[in-house]
Amino acid sequence: MTWSRRRFLATAASASAGLAAGWPRIARAQARSITVAHSVSTFVYGQHLVAKEKRFFEDEGVSVPGFIVPGGGARVINALTAGQAMFGLGDSNHPLKATEKGRDTAILFATDRRCSYANIVVRKELYDRGVKSVEALGDGKLVGRKAVVAATAIGSGTYVYGVYVLSGTKAADGKPVNDHVEWVGGGASTTMLGGLKAGKFDAIMAVPEWQFAAETEGFGHPIYDVLDEKAWNRVFGGPIPVTVGYVLRETIEKSPDLVQAYVNACYRAQQWIRKAKDEEIVELLYKPYMDTFAREDVLKTVRYYKTIFDWDLLIAEKDYANGLKVFIPTAIDKPIPFAKAVDQSFVKKAQATYKS
Repeated sequence: MTWSRRRFLATAASASAGLAAGWPRIARAQARSITVAHSVSTFVYGQHLVAKEKRFFEDEGVSVPGFIVPGGGARVINALTAGQAMFGLGDSNHPLKATEKGRDTAILFATDRRCSYANIVVRKELYDRGVKSVEALGDGKLVGRKAVVAATAIGSGTYVYGVYVLSGTKAADGKPVNDHVEWVGGGASTTMLGGLKAGKFDAIMAVPEWQFAAETEGFGHPIYDVLDEKAWNRVFGGPIPVTVGYVLRETIEKSPDLVQAYVNACYRAQQWIRKAKDEEIVELLYKPYMDTFAREDVLKTVRYYKTIFDWDLLIAEKDYANGLKVFIPTAIDKPIPFAKAVDQSFVKKAQATYKS
């Protein structure tokens, strides 16, 4: 039997009385280890990072020895379906893709309502030359070649959203900007930013940390920023459950207690983030995960995500339907019904357990 800290404290008094009466001492069951993955350790996956640093996983009776961080959301879902990871936090197209390929995967909750990695940052040299919009990225004369655009990996969330933005934007010749670019895999933080700085990439799909770093160090400039609500709605049409926690259906059937523990920890982390001061969050996460970035940039990132995080973690069916427009046909071939794709029973139970 796995005990949460709350249950332990609630029964401490009666347990002490029992020991005094001569009951045998019963050791607390050892926490069961779970494997947890996300693509890069930045604040877009802050729920995982906070849950670990605040020991919410342990409170729920599970342990996470270390995160699996393969550098690309497509690799996260591969780790899940291969049995290397039990839980993933990443773009909502990945569990849908796994389900379509025959590995039934359930979305458990959503952490945000707007895609923070749909930002597009160009090299400063190109920006100064006149590439100051998504449309201009499709101008071969301005760019000097077919623009090389980096996503973390081909098939990753950054790729899917990038293709959607560029496909929905027309170049000067009337063709989609996406027809005028070459997509490449850029990897994680160091290689993405290094490639842009060295001129290997003309533009990158950027999480806020990368966007801020490129601007602060003077080698990149954003040409599409998802915090611009008009720009977001022009392309996407409204909220989307972008970043989601997910698990194989077979894990739900075999180990519902572990699924509940994972969701509880992530839900508690989200509520802690909501209430904590921005500087407190940075103090908790900076050294173990983000000290390759300027501290001020990480602080900006925390403030950024607080504007797009979905605090109750619930997914509206209409927002799910809105996301399908992005995923078909780049990520999946056909729509997957909401009821088949999403299981919100665990997050609803977490809400009932940890009412704020």
